[in-house]
Amino acid sequence: MTDESDQSGTPRGALHGLKVVDLSRVLAGPYCTQILGDHGADVLKVEAPQGDETRRWGPPFVDGSAAYFMGVNRNKRGMVLDFTQDAARTTLAGLLKGADVLVENFKAGTLERWGFGRDVLEKDYPGLVHCRITGFGDDGPYAGLPGYDAALQAMTGLMSINGEPDAEPLRAGVPVVDLVTGLNAVIGILLALQERRESGLGQLVDVSLFDSGLSVLHPHSANFLATGDLPVRTGNAHPNITPYDTFDTATGPIFLAIGSDRQFAGLCDMIGVSHLALDPRFAGNAQRCGHRDELKQQLETALAGFEVDDLADRLIRNGVPCAPVYDLAQALNHPQARHRNMVWEDDGYRGVAPPVHLSRSPASLRMKPPKLEG
Repeated sequence: MTDESDQSGTPRGALHGLKVVDLSRVLAGPYCTQILGDHGADVLKVEAPQGDETRRWGPPFVDGSAAYFMGVNRNKRGMVLDFTQDAARTTLAGLLKGADVLVENFKAGTLERWGFGRDVLEKDYPGLVHCRITGFGDDGPYAGLPGYDAALQAMTGLMSINGEPDAEPLRAGVPVVDLVTGLNAVIGILLALQERRESGLGQLVDVSLFDSGLSVLHPHSANFLATGDLPVRTGNAHPNITPYDTFDTATGPIFLAIGSDRQFAGLCDMIGVSHLALDPRFAGNAQRCGHRDELKQQLETALAGFEVDDLADRLIRNGVPCAPVYDLAQALNHPQARHRNMVWEDDGYRGVAPPVHLSRSPASLRMKPPKLEG
């Protein structure tokens, strides 16, 4: 049996022994490498002398760096290198000799200018998995152009489907394109590492914000490709399912996510309007979608007699998908979040824990985000 903890008793993690050189900045790359580090990889974050831009994206600030930076850079060692200097490029060459993975999001041509183009990496570091995160990918008419989350939300159609029907297109409240790109980078790296077990060779993992933005448009993209009809903004409502929306109760909004006739009947029973499940206008999902406004009015009339937290708890325990609409304080302090240890706290550091829970080799907090030290 192998020892699955280090000498301090901290779990070694599923990626223990994996060596990652992280040259990335801002969000998608650092989010990717934080996930790798959380699960045991030895991640070395290399920054220019001025540091990752997000160190200055505050207030608020924690330990001299913006909370934005602190949220995606734990479990990494730090190093400062000025790649305009020959000595720094020599140091990088040595780091790559012992690395399994390189993650970077430089502008096109930057690595080539420093002497680390794709041909050099494949020749000198044949086992290296090189993950390149860019705005638009390695080829195509927009290859090499910079990409930014909000701009890509606009360009990929995500904004066009987000917002109220009678309002302007709306940016999602989180940088979802950057975050999904980071997740896709993790997936690509793990796929390449698995393939390396057979071939012994690394490869380029080409991940872009543009591709990632297009990939998260379901079901709107599926509906459009099936019919040719452009989606319309529906606010919190679902284009294919109803009741799937926020509804007012006596003490606040509740989100109902009813996906079947059985769930609809259960909802109606529990709020005292069983007759609605028998009404021909609401008998099936297609009929309910055709009578959204009438159904919402009747449900809110019934829901006006209920307290949101008690009702939501009773509904979900009886198989009716729903939730109160919480703010961040309520969500992060929910008993389920505390039980699942979803907020990591240690030595002044506080951050949201990774959502993947492994039974034998769990993720762990080993290091606070690195300080910028030359």
